Amino acid sequence: MKTLVQIRNGEQSTLSGEEKEELLVSRFAEIPSLIVALSGGADSAYLAWAANRALGERALSVTALSPSFSAYDKEMVEQFVKSVVLRHEFIETHEMENPSYRANQPDRCYFCKDELFSVLDNLARSRGFAAIAYGVNADDTLDFRPGHRAATEHQVLAPLLDVGLTKAEIRLLSRRANLPTWDRPASACLASRVPYGTEVTPERLALVERGEAVLRELGFRQFRVRIHDNLARVEISSDEMPRALSTEMAAAIAERLKSAGFAYVTLDLQGYRQGSLNEALARPAKSFRKTVSGT
Repeated sequence: MKTLVQIRNGEQSTLSGEEKEELLVSRFAEIPSLIVALSGGADSAYLAWAANRALGERALSVTALSPSFSAYDKEMVEQFVKSVVLRHEFIETHEMENPSYRANQPDRCYFCKDELFSVLDNLARSRGFAAIAYGVNADDTLDFRPGHRAATEHQVLAPLLDVGLTKAEIRLLSRRANLPTWDRPASACLASRVPYGTEVTPERLALVERGEAVLRELGFRQFRVRIHDNLARVEISSDEMPRALSTEMAAAIAERLKSAGFAYVTLDLQGYRQGSLNEALARPAKSFRKTVSGT
């Protein structure tokens, strides 16, 4: 597969977002054909748009359907594809059949991405596509993301990362291109709401999906429903928190989440933060440092 060459020697820090976009499109034009993994978030949507701009019908955007992909996200993908007019297909992935994925250890995302890229590899071979790309950006390297390892093993291209595009730049460029996803709240698969060590099951994912549909219906934009046994830990963005804390809204959230299937409902006072379940991964290391330092 053809490889995009990463910007080196600090060059990316001197390029504007527009210059990075020009570089991205020019590199796409060098690839005979490309499959883009499209989840519907701001990053993958922008990537799909840029690939379509450079390659036209030689680019195919593909969205994987599984129990961890919500009906709402599927609808968002359908609306995006229709508005931008992309060549697009849905496929099915079967990560739920893998015991290592269901076990939900900190490397769960590796097994999910390994399944996705295996399916895309087979599609690329059967259809004669030259490469596969996904929407990791320059900011994503700051978080714990074992899915990157699967991408490397499958030789999947990371074009946004290679040209140094950050999340803020992607949103700005998406807005300039009139993409409806430019301000879409951060999204992730439903399994990311299940604490590590708790088995990922279709039932738990469906419960989370119902819970988040409730918050969406109540008018919230950026949120997560983290599931802890039969308790819903609700994270809401700081700018929306005052509304959530009002007596009437707090009661509505609790009542409707209980109707969705939760026994208990709690509002996380730290609010929404990306990858909050990863916070637990740092605690053993901190305790270890205290032990060896004697503090």
